[in-house]
Amino acid sequence: MFHLPTTMPLHVIILAAGQGTRMRSSMPKVLHPIAGRPMLEHVLDTAATLAPERVHVVIGHGADQVRQRLAHREVSWAVQAEQLGTGHAVMQAMPAIPDDARVLILYGDVPLIRPDTCRALVEGLTRADLALLTVELPDPHGYGRILRAADGRVVGIREEKDCTPEQRAIHEVNTGLMAARAGQLRVWLGRLSRDNAQGEYYLTDVVGMAAQQGGVEAVLAQDADEVAGVNNRAQLAQLERVYQGHQARLLMDGGVTLADPARLDVRGRVVPARDVFIDVNVVLEGEVVLAPEVTIGPGCILRDVVLGEGAQIRAHSILEGASIGAGTVIGPFARLRPGTSLADHVHIGNFVEVKASRIGPGSKANHLSYIGDAEVGAACNIGAGVITCNYDGANKHKTVIGDDVFIGSDTQLVAPVTVGAGATIGAGSTITKDVAEGSLALSRVPQTSREGWRRPRKASR
Repeated sequence: MFHLPTTMPLHVIILAAGQGTRMRSSMPKVLHPIAGRPMLEHVLDTAATLAPERVHVVIGHGADQVRQRLAHREVSWAVQAEQLGTGHAVMQAMPAIPDDARVLILYGDVPLIRPDTCRALVEGLTRADLALLTVELPDPHGYGRILRAADGRVVGIREEKDCTPEQRAIHEVNTGLMAARAGQLRVWLGRLSRDNAQGEYYLTDVVGMAAQQGGVEAVLAQDADEVAGVNNRAQLAQLERVYQGHQARLLMDGGVTLADPARLDVRGRVVPARDVFIDVNVVLEGEVVLAPEVTIGPGCILRDVVLGEGAQIRAHSILEGASIGAGTVIGPFARLRPGTSLADHVHIGNFVEVKASRIGPGSKANHLSYIGDAEVGAACNIGAGVITCNYDGANKHKTVIGDDVFIGSDTQLVAPVTVGAGATIGAGSTITKDVAEGSLALSRVPQTSREGWRRPRKASR
């Protein structure tokens, strides 16, 4: 029985050097997205939950692209210049890892691995020199088989290309994920040979060495999906749906009703509440906070949005960087851009766009309007076709509208301009000067009529 001190530092190695030729892409495989984020970033998130001393990412194909895309993450990069197998990849990270550390080896193209599974693997080092994650698959084709002695002990792994017919019938397979003590792992890596069908240094060969020396602790994964790797776009799509199914279950557990759990995409973090309803084909990105009794209609996209209690987002609306008050109604076919803040019981209707504006309680813009860089007071009515002309070609300017203002249809407010509380602006006006409180503002060319006037017509032949 091994008694590994839990104070030993943990180092995580993530193998991410493969080209992924079956993806048929110029982009490195590990940068292909699951839920809108690179697969590798999902693995980094899992590693971070373990509070490791350091995370080492081994890169090779497209190394510069990977570094650039994940420059915001605190990792140590190790480059595998030649693709000589998984054992060779691990060797590239080992110089930066002390002998007294524990090492957890993960893969950048196995994005759904869970923190609890990783912890179980690391804890396996208290019982053996090496802990190995295995899984039972109905169809083990393509995977290395777990070889066991008659008493059940793991004695090695055999890659499929090197398997005998009897070994190919084994259904327990290697996931590639393992944990080991750094000092011992370094010794095993030094003994690896390329004498195999692939001509590579197989990391799996260290399992046989560990079995001969002090034993292997096999940790059986309970969920085959979390250890599934991505080698082509079909597998990427399959894991996307697995991930989204998990997100859907979390939302339903939080009190959300989904019209169809299979037609929801979560690409960020959602804070759910009771009695929320989400219709089909909705995409939630970034940070989305849902208050009780929110309704989101079909085909909506929400990114970095806070929705107040009872807010209604009607079909095919797009909201980004917006804060929505209680009882507010948005859409259908509305667009809220970053910097939008709507108070309680605001109505933003079809084909209305709002950007970097604050709109007060009870105000309405129900049809075909653009409100940008504006402060709108309470209980205002903004008619169809109203626009704030906020950009002069070089700078943005602000429009300020007081409480209880009525703005008639097809009005242009040329900023900077202020409309005082209680003012009324007649339809079809172009407002270039401030409007006093309680006043009526008109800007129209006088209407003229010509009786008996006839339109030109083509000459008949």
